[in-house]
Amino acid sequence: MNGKAVCVDASLVLQLFLGPDDVQAWELWDEWTTKDVRIHAPGLLGYEVTNALHRCQRAGMFSPSARDIVLEAVFDLPIEFEDTSGPFHRRALAVAVELGLPATYDAHYLALARTLDVELWTNDSRLHRAVGDRDPRVKLLRD
Repeated sequence: MNGKAVCVDASLVLQLFLGPDDVQAWELWDEWTTKDVRIHAPGLLGYEVTNALHRCQRAGMFSPSARDIVLEAVFDLPIEFEDTSGPFHRRALAVAVELGLPATYDAHYLALARTLDVELWTNDSRLHRAVGDRDPRVKLLRD
């Protein structure tokens, strides 16, 4: 696998800003940026982060202005958003079927990681358990 690039999912990016314990996420992020690791994500990340922030604000976790500040900060991160149109969706569907995932959202991240031959970093223990040993490129933040 490519050691100078990684793929991240929305759960890891949200951990940077929503904690509660964001220290490990920021240490990992700082390590990547210090070592010039390219950080990739499918465009789906933007939709998932925006939705999560909207839900948090509606639940009263923070104000609309705080929500907007976090959203701006997320899109200021050095993430290379990859075009995942057309055939890519078929690859994500195949990954979801192969791994028995209940939805294709996570499969989009894993399909991109496979395409780029990089690790997929997540804070989603459910995804990590679902993939298990079948794809060692999936790395859990807490590992």
